[in-house]
Amino acid sequence: MTVIVAMDGPAGSGKSSVSRAAAARLGFAYLDTGAAYRALAWHGLDTGVDLDSPEAVEALLDTADITLATSPQERWVRVGTADVTEAIRTPEVSAAVAAVARTLPLRQRLNAWFRELIQAAEPGIIVEGRDITTVVAPDADVRILLTASAEVRAARRAGELGGATSQVAAAIAKRDASDSKVVDFMEPAPGVTLLDSTDLNFEETVQAVLDLVKEATA
Repeated sequence: MTVIVAMDGPAGSGKSSVSRAAAARLGFAYLDTGAAYRALAWHGLDTGVDLDSPEAVEALLDTADITLATSPQERWVRVGTADVTEAIRTPEVSAAVAAVARTLPLRQRLNAWFRELIQAAEPGIIVEGRDITTVVAPDADVRILLTASAEVRAARRAGELGGATSQVAAAIAKRDASDSKVVDFMEPAPGVTLLDSTDLNFEETVQAVLDLVKEATA
């Protein structure tokens, strides 16, 4: 039986790097659902789609053949034959991804695909993104909401992207405001463990996740 670990968290909370590291140590698969949204945003920009049109955004799924690495040791995202692993992390895509993420019919279709990937994973998988603990995998063995203060999240993301903290903070605030219209990612739902990493370093945060998995699967 597949062990499913679901992790939600706002932008800059560290959920991607923490999930990937924890999955590698557990020998689990890893699914970055945000990469799929970013790939669709990239595809929309690349093809000139009107991202303010919900119908046009949903139709992106019909023209984008998205594949993602599900091994924590691999890092690649493809749209058709194009490797967009680096391209989806650009500021342009980051600015456009909210328009994709707030399109509910598209979210529903992506969630169905995510569930297929989850069920195919063995012996376990860590799935991270938004509304994972409540919508995508509400029956996961471990459900975690990873958070950190806005200031810490901005500093971490600035360090990753090499940008000015003030600019990154503004971008995160804008993303938070947009996402909050679709999902509640700051308050844990019943049964979801809140893991605040504001005062934890990376290793401490990963260990906290491993401890939660160990406790749930003992």
